[in-house]
Amino acid sequence: MADRMTDLPEAAQLYLEGRRLDEVECIISDLPGIARGKAVPASKFARQEYFHLPDSIFFQTITGDWGEAAGDDGFIEKDMILRPDMSTATAAPWTADWTLQVIHDAYDRNNKPVPYSPRNVLKRVVDLYRAQGWEPVVAPEMEFFLVARNLDPAHEIQPMMGRSGRPAAARQAYSMTAVDEFGPVIDDIYDFAEAQGFEIDGITQEGGAGQLEINLIHGDPVKLADEVFYFKRLIREAALRHDCYATFMAKPIANEPGSAMHIHHSVLDSSTGKNIFSDAQEGETDAFMYFIAGLQNHMPDALAVIAPYVNSYRRYVKDHAAPINLEWGRDNRTTGIRVPLSKPNSRRVENRIPGMDCNPYLGIAASLACGYLGLMEQKKPKAEFMGDAYDGDGDIPQVLGNALDLFEEATKLHEVLGPDFARVYAIVKRAEYDEFLQVISPWEREHLLMNV
Repeated sequence: MADRMTDLPEAAQLYLEGRRLDEVECIISDLPGIARGKAVPASKFARQEYFHLPDSIFFQTITGDWGEAAGDDGFIEKDMILRPDMSTATAAPWTADWTLQVIHDAYDRNNKPVPYSPRNVLKRVVDLYRAQGWEPVVAPEMEFFLVARNLDPAHEIQPMMGRSGRPAAARQAYSMTAVDEFGPVIDDIYDFAEAQGFEIDGITQEGGAGQLEINLIHGDPVKLADEVFYFKRLIREAALRHDCYATFMAKPIANEPGSAMHIHHSVLDSSTGKNIFSDAQEGETDAFMYFIAGLQNHMPDALAVIAPYVNSYRRYVKDHAAPINLEWGRDNRTTGIRVPLSKPNSRRVENRIPGMDCNPYLGIAASLACGYLGLMEQKKPKAEFMGDAYDGDGDIPQVLGNALDLFEEATKLHEVLGPDFARVYAIVKRAEYDEFLQVISPWEREHLLMNV
């Protein structure tokens, strides 16, 4: 292990200082964003340069079934070669022993990146920017709910009990008292994040009952996606310590706001480090407008990636803190595309469409892909929307089936994300949607059983 220990990030070295590493979790994100992999003794990890997993993990639906996505020659389950990215090594501080997690990258037998691995999809998009002399920068915001334990899926999800012994209350956005209600959970989130070397820009109470938001410092898209991937796990573990669940469902509780993963975007000139969205006179550039136009023109095609489940579409409800269209505006939180107040060197575009239920690699990749297409096409966006965008018309698909129809025909988007990924993703999501359509809901039984 000695050779690899020199490659560990500082936080991982501090975590292990004076201690013996017991185990290494070798992990990779599947399509939903679930960590898959193997836990191995530290001594074995020190000897292995790679390990194998079947590529079928990327053909699996959220329910555990399989999409027939292997190819024209039928379902062939091939082994992938998974190699560690030691820059991602980080603590698993909730475990009983001294454990590190390491994200791995997936390659085929010819040493080429597996095209439907989510981390590889994001790397592909980032490389397209870099080929143009650009460096994309993102800052994700994570919204989630802390809820009471739910052991029976037939029961509605309920807010968790706060430290006062009362259920979490809604409509307490930015309340410090509301944040204090979840103090023990938040303390563990901070402690776990510090042990893992993650910097939190802030935690706030959102508008839903037990809904919190964590903001992350802007940076490299792959690094930030890694952090969101890790954060989802550490937040769940922190919640379980306090007899509650953390959920990243887009809409877990009826009549409450949904949970988003807002993504802030800027693009730097690789040679100068300057923001291409601002000119020498500190004004907005054509590139800034092209990026906005790319989101407006291509986000409907990408919606099946950033809103990947039937539940995702329950979030896009008028006047419930989620956008219903792709209008853009300056300092306007009712629009799907927002330009926050900022200094010229930090001018950015906020995409408010993605749900927190999306895979962070794929959500960031899809959003960047739309902006990239805009930069390449050089089209102007619609006029800025003035006023309340909820008064405008909805212009995004309202159900997953329609979003999949658009995604399956979006050849320009496929070329950016990767045609093989687009094929596999569409087949898996279509299988999920078909399975959902076979389920009869309580609403149907209540209102149709005796009335139609």
